[in-house]
Amino acid sequence: MILKAIEKIQLVVGVICLSIFFIAILIQVFSRYMGISVIWSEEVANFSFIWSVFMGASIMFYHKEHFKFNMISAKLTGRKKIYLDIFNNIILLSFNLFIFYYGVLTVQNFWDYTWVSLPFKMGYVWMCVPIMGFTMTVYTLAHLNDNIKELFMKEKI
Repeated sequence: MILKAIEKIQLVVGVICLSIFFIAILIQVFSRYMGISVIWSEEVANFSFIWSVFMGASIMFYHKEHFKFNMISAKLTGRKKIYLDIFNNIILLSFNLFIFYYGVLTVQNFWDYTWVSLPFKMGYVWMCVPIMGFTMTVYTLAHLNDNIKELFMKEKI
């Protein structure tokens, strides 16, 4: 239930950011056509696109539709497949924890930097990295929990 709520929030944020990206690109195109200089639209487009990609990546991870090689997994069945999934999720968990940790450091390091054309702090832009790392960690823990439950169900049979 909580995971679905987190996913829904990320989906809404991602769609809003993608909409902002699209609108900023339209403003850029029309302003160039009209010969007007709109400096801020490029930064808004870039940073909103970054947010939409990071939120989308986390959602894809939740649905287990992220990039993966499944050559070995497709050949395994039963407990061996579950053990491989647990192994993969442990590796992903460590990777996601690194993303979260270094994302927090990045936000701290760039917090006081400002955008070139607008008076916003760059920390807000880079906040998407630790948010993605945190949510992917939570999703990985949920996947590991599912794997362990599945493993125990196989043992009972």
